[in-house]
Formats: sequence, structure tokens, C-alpha cells
Amino acid sequence: MSLNELADLPEKLRLALPFSRYLKQMLQSRSWLADQLAAHLDAPLDTETMSAFIDPGALDRDSMRAALRRLRTWVLCHLAVRDLAGDADLAEVTETMSAFADLAVRVAHDVEREALIARHGKPAAPGGWEQELLVVGMGKLGGRELNVSSDIDLIFVYPEDGDTGGDKVISNFEFFERLGKRIIQALAEVTEHGQVFRVDMRLRPNGDSGPLVCSFDMLENYFIAQGREWERYAWIKARVMLGKRFEQLDAITRPFVFRKYLDFGAINAMRDLHAQIRREVARKDRAHNIKLGPGGIREIEFIAQVFQLIRGGRERSLQIKPTQKVLDLLAEQGVLAPEVVDALKRAYVFLRRLEHRLQYLDDAQTHDLPEQVDEQALIAGAMGFADYPALRAELDRHRAEVSRHFEMVFGDPDEEGHELDAVWLEAEDIATLVPLLEKLKYAEPETSARRLQSLHRGTRYQQLPPKIKSRFDALVPRVVETAAEAANPDDTLSRCLDLLDAIGGRGAYLAMLQQYPQALHKVGELVSASRWAAQYLARHPILLDELLDARQLNSKPDWPAFAADLRRQCDDIEPDMERQMDLMREQHHTQAFRLLTQDLAGVLTVEALSDHLSALADALLDITVPLCWRKLRRRHRDDAPAFAIVSYGKLGGKELGYASDLDIVFLYDDPHPEAAEHYSRLAQRINTWLSSQTAAGQLFETDLRLRPNGDAGLLVCSIDAFRKYQLESAWRWEHQALTRARFSAGDTRVGDAFEAIRIEVLRQPRELAPLREDVLAMRKKMMDAHSNKSGLFNLKHDRGGLVDVEFIVQYLVLAHAHQHPQLTGNLGNIALLRIAGELGLIPPDLARRSGDTYREFRRLQHRQRLNGLRVEVPHESVGAHRDAVRALWSLVLETPAGGTAPQ
Repeated sequence: MSLNELADLPEKLRLALPFSRYLKQMLQSRSWLADQLAAHLDAPLDTETMSAFIDPGALDRDSMRAALRRLRTWVLCHLAVRDLAGDADLAEVTETMSAFADLAVRVAHDVEREALIARHGKPAAPGGWEQELLVVGMGKLGGRELNVSSDIDLIFVYPEDGDTGGDKVISNFEFFERLGKRIIQALAEVTEHGQVFRVDMRLRPNGDSGPLVCSFDMLENYFIAQGREWERYAWIKARVMLGKRFEQLDAITRPFVFRKYLDFGAINAMRDLHAQIRREVARKDRAHNIKLGPGGIREIEFIAQVFQLIRGGRERSLQIKPTQKVLDLLAEQGVLAPEVVDALKRAYVFLRRLEHRLQYLDDAQTHDLPEQVDEQALIAGAMGFADYPALRAELDRHRAEVSRHFEMVFGDPDEEGHELDAVWLEAEDIATLVPLLEKLKYAEPETSARRLQSLHRGTRYQQLPPKIKSRFDALVPRVVETAAEAANPDDTLSRCLDLLDAIGGRGAYLAMLQQYPQALHKVGELVSASRWAAQYLARHPILLDELLDARQLNSKPDWPAFAADLRRQCDDIEPDMERQMDLMREQHHTQAFRLLTQDLAGVLTVEALSDHLSALADALLDITVPLCWRKLRRRHRDDAPAFAIVSYGKLGGKELGYASDLDIVFLYDDPHPEAAEHYSRLAQRINTWLSSQTAAGQLFETDLRLRPNGDAGLLVCSIDAFRKYQLESAWRWEHQALTRARFSAGDTRVGDAFEAIRIEVLRQPRELAPLREDVLAMRKKMMDAHSNKSGLFNLKHDRGGLVDVEFIVQYLVLAHAHQHPQLTGNLGNIALLRIAGELGLIPPDLARRSGDTYREFRRLQHRQRLNGLRVEVPHESVGAHRDAVRALWSLVLETPAGGTAPQ
């Protein structure tokens, strides 16, 4: 190109020329290119513009090859000029190249398919359905992150076997194999116009030794029988570029790539894959490769994709392709710290921009830094640096940052062994083990040694597969060390070993505790504080993941936001009832576990904890009603049912515990003649939904005996029938129960009607003497059913305990609510005692002391249950508290005044 011709070029084009020998060569050899570039440099190229340039409808097999190569020249030169001028960011470059690849593949496919159909007819399944070739883009093409001189990774899949329908019949396999070969040739053949893309097919099943195309059945069987971990990694980026039956293909690939559980075993698999790449880089002396070398592009991709493999099965939002968007999600979900993600994204953009400038030089698929001084200066200038040392300094800073974060994720914690390995290696020898445990300050070293020996000899451990066994072996010494740091090391070790024994067959959980020492230490803290917490973790090991994010554990619950998010997730997977049930159980366990960690840390009072657990139960019930309603085959209305769930007992009084069952009653208010039948089915389905055991456990144990007429009554009751029963037929104890009842879920209109009935019933005038006799008789019945011969004080059932307080409050409400409507409020026993004192029904001081007793006994009961202990304590430890309740009992229920405070 002459100086005069150079001077006539647009300024942006002239500025780019020194940094791209390829651009200069193309301008010299393609006379049309300069004008084509000049006409479009001010805007990005989109698919429509590129398509107009080649006019796909007018192409045949011969003209198609030349047209696609001309288009590639324009696209690549256009990007080089805009990128080097600072007009195109990384997103524009990669999206334009990906859009061009999509267009090129589609055009090659369409032209070659028509040629084959003309000879052999259309491929069809035995049932007559026309078959198609699905072209799957892998790697950076799949993620729409293609670089400017990239090859493209493709996989060819077709739905069903069969034959073509033309004169020269061939099988569908032969048809699509020929089509695949022609597509590859159309793109990869080097002609006088160059090449469109190098095509790499090695990611297909069985690689180079496998067939070029495969059916859906073949692909699914391959995944089940032979699919390897690195292929899961590869298929994360898979994107169907062509083909309408992509949803069927997705249904095959998704379960292979994304496990239903949290797959922490992926870390070890990815670490092994990366080690292979590192060895290959070292063998070829390619440490300066910015893609595969230390701190390079591949390490950033590995960080993003390992968390997709670990969590993608449970977090559908992570099943996306672009690396930077995945990193953003990991920050949002608290998996990686925002500052880590920012550093990785800055490095990613820098490395990708540098990658493109290396490739603009000669249109070569290279990621190696140049060795020649003149080329180093060119690359530095193209990146905006004064010289190459300045570029290298910035590059080294980014690579060091990436390597640091990569090692934090993938570093092998067992690379150097552990100083307590002997504890597990010598587990068979008690005599050797005891001194080691004594040195660690175990209080009962022989007992703990025998526990270790028992686990080591156990059938479950001995039968573990070698790979999982090695993880188990690496973990036990760390468990012994963690337990030794607790105030009760022997109990902590025993509980930790029970947990390991329970999850031993689940290598992913062992890998997680092995990889994240902070999670193991948190496990130690939790099980040390609570035997119940240890058992809960053993039943639901998926909760171990919660221990990785302290922010989630310590955050205050937002129940409306939780309910809205869970409702959306359930709607997204409709109509998959099994997955919906599992999802609700998983979310319930997760939220309860977060509350448990705050509880054990002393952040929550018993009252606050019960309020949260009750709000959680209400939310789950409210989500359950519409889910179950729309699963009924026969229903008389498509909108929300006129149906409500009313809660009694612990949930009704907002005193729910971790393992409390739900006392619930189903009500409806609907005049439709089939309403009773349909709502009965709804109630049955809701009860099954709540109480069934699934792979994720149980949502709630339910008790439906408080409905009108108990077990003999109908499962669901109309509002009118409920009112009639309460006013005319209910036993006195049922009115007692009504003092702690409330609307929990469903139609608020029905809930309001229930509340009106509740207040109406509670405010009925009652004769005090018969009321007192009925309450005393019910209390005696309960005492007889829970006789205590332990010599200790039962916090719940003994005289002066929790049940006495509840009965006192229930009596006061039933006796005096007709005069004092404020007693009908569902405010809890402590608040109602205070109100009764303020009203002069009982002495205020005695009301306060009894309320304090109720609070303290609930706290003690909760503490006992967290450690798996009976709710019994020495009498002398609670004497003053118990005496206050006994005094109030005597005043309210054993005096003729029936609870009226002395004037």
C-alpha cells in the first residue's frame, strides 16, 4: 500500500495498522476492504449487517465458501480497528465473533443440508417426524466469548435414528455424518480466500475415536456409562447453535453436568484436570502462555466453573455460560467475596484484551507472549503502555492475583499431610492412641480412643471406595484436632465422628470439609454446643454448605422476601411435584439451621427464635396451599381456593421449636356444591405434602385431631359448621385450645371469619365454678398421663411448670374475656398475664413473676432439648420460680373467687 493510499484511509484505520500485520496484508490484497471498513467503523457489526453482506439466500455450495471467507476478513479487520482505537470493549469483540460464528455455521449447514436432501431425501424417524442436526457450540463459542482468531469446538447431535426418504436412501446417521463433514470442510478448508474457522471436534463422545455424530440415545448412554469429570466441565459451556429440539438435548445434558446435591467433589476433579494442564505447559516450556500458564485465563474460568459444578444443580441461576456473569452471581450469592470477583474480572478483561492484541498481529491462534523485542514493543503499544516492562509489570500483578485466588479455591489441604495423621493410622492400637489423646487434653482419652477404633473397624468405613476412603483418612486427624479445641473435647469428638460416619459414603461432603477448614471448625463449634445440632447435621448434611458463608448465617431473616423467592422457585419448576417438595424441605432445613447457629451463638432469645420458626412455618404453609390446589385434577375454581389453615398449640401461640409438630385445622367458606369434596381432597394433599418423607426429609409432622369431632370428624370444615360446633358442641378443653389458635395460611377472608368466631366463642359468659372444675379435671388428666418418678422437676408437666402457666392463662381468658376483650388477643402467655394483672384479675407482681418463670422455664427446656436431655432439672435450682406459679395457681384455680385479685 502506497503512502498516498495510506494517507487516504480513515484515521482510526491508520492508527491500527502498526499493531496488525494481518490488517495491513488484507488491505493490500483485498481492494474492496478499505471502503467496506470505512463505511461501518462507527458502529458494531450485528448479525443482520453481516448477513446482508453475504446474502445467504443466494448462495450455493461454491459461492458460500468464498462469501464466508470474505465476511471473516471484514469482521476480523473491523474488530481490530475498533478495538485498537478504543471504540470496542471486550464484550463487543467476543459477541461479534460469536455472532459471526453462529451465522457461518448456520449458512454452511443450510446450504449443505439442501444439497444432501436433493440427493437422499429428508431424514426422518420411523414415526415420520423429520429429523434435524443440532450443532452444539462448546468452549468460548458456547459461552459467546469467542476470541478473534479462535478455532471453534463443535459437537453434532441428532434426535432419532431412521432413514432418509429419497431415492438413494441412507440412514439418519449416515446423512448427518455426511452433513457434519461437509460443514467442517466448508468452514475449515483453506482456499485462496483463506479459512473461516478451524473446527475442533475432539469434545464429542469418545473424542477422535468416536463417531462424528451421535443420537440423543447414544449421547445419554455415553454420559451414564462413560462420562468423565472433565467432560462435565466442558459441557457447562455447551450451547445449541442450531436445532429446535434443544430442550430435549438439555434434559439429557443437564443431569450429567449439574448434580442435584452440592458436589464439592468437583474441586478435586478440577484440581486434577488443572494439574494435567500445568504439566503440559511445563513440558512445552509455555509458562508465558497467558491462557494456560499460571494466573492465566484458564484459571479464572476454572474458578467460575468449579462453583457451577458444585452448586449449579441447586442454584439454577448458575447454569449460565459467560464467565464474567458467573463471577457476578458468585459474589451476589456470597460464594466469593465481592473484592475477589472484582480482581478476577479486572484480570480477565486485561488478559482477554492482551490475547486479542497478540492475535491481531498475524491472525494466529496464539496465547504466547512474544520473545522478539520489536514485537514486545508493538504489543505494549497496542495495550496502551509506554514500553514492554510496564506491560509486564501490570500483567504479572494480575497473574499473581489470579494465582493467589486460584490456590485459595483449589489448593490441596492434604499436600503436606497432618501432624495428627498417627492418631488415625494407629486407631487399631488403643495403647498407642491414649497417650496421643492425653497430650491433646482429652478428659476421657481411653473412651475417645475406643470410639476411633470402633469407627476404623466399622463395616461402613472398611467398605468405602478407595477414593472416598482417602478423603475420610485425611479428614479424621483434623476432626481430632478440632474437637480438642472445644470445652468438651470427648463429647465433641464423638458427635463429629457420628457425623462423619453418617456422611462417609457421600464423598462430596467429605471433600467440602477437607477443602474448607473453616467449615470443619464451625461444625466443631456447633456439635460441641448441641447434641441436637449434631444429629440435625447428620440427617441433613446438605446444610454443611451453609457453614461457608458467615454472612448468611448471621443475617436477620426477611420472611416476606424468603417466601416470595421460594414461591418463584416452585413456580419455575412446576409441575415437578417431587422437586418442589424437596426444594421446600431443603429451604426449611436451611432457614432452621441458620436460626440454630444464631441461637447457639446467643444472638436469639427463645421468644425471638420461636417467632422466627413460627413465621417460617406460616410462610411454608402459605406456599403449600396454592401448589397443592393447582395439582388437583378436579376443582371448581381456577383462582385461589376459599380455604384457610388455622394453627393451634405451639404454632398457634407462636412458640414453635425446631422439632415441633403442627396442630392445624382446615376451614373453607365456599357455597359451591362440590366445595366440600374438593377442599377435602386439598386438605388430604396438603397433609401428605407436609408430612411425607422424601429424599430431602420431612417438612412437618402434623396433628389434625383438634378439628371438630377430632379423629371422627371431617378433615375439612366449613366456616358455618365450625361456628355452630364451637358454640353448641365443643368441649371445654376445645375452648381452652382456641385461646392459642390463629389463622396461619390461605385465604385471608376465611382467616378473618375464623378470628371473628374465635373472639365470639372466647367472649361467651361462663359460670366460674363449672369452668374451674373442667379446667382442673383436664389438668389432672394431663398430670396422670405424664407422671414423673425421676426425683427431678419436670419443667413442662410438674406442678408449678409450663403447663400450669398455660392453664392459668386459658382459664383467665375464658372466665373474663366477656368483660375484657383485650384478653382475646393472641399475644402469648407472658403478655396475657401482664394484661390480667393490669386489669386487676390477678396481683400484678405475681403476674410478672409468673411471666418471668414461664420465660425462664422455656429457656431451660430449650437448652435441655438442644443437648438431647430430658426437660428435668433439680428442684432446688428452680424453687423460687416454681413457687410463684404455684401461688398464682392457688389464687386463680383453688379459691372461690376464681382469680379475682384482692382489693
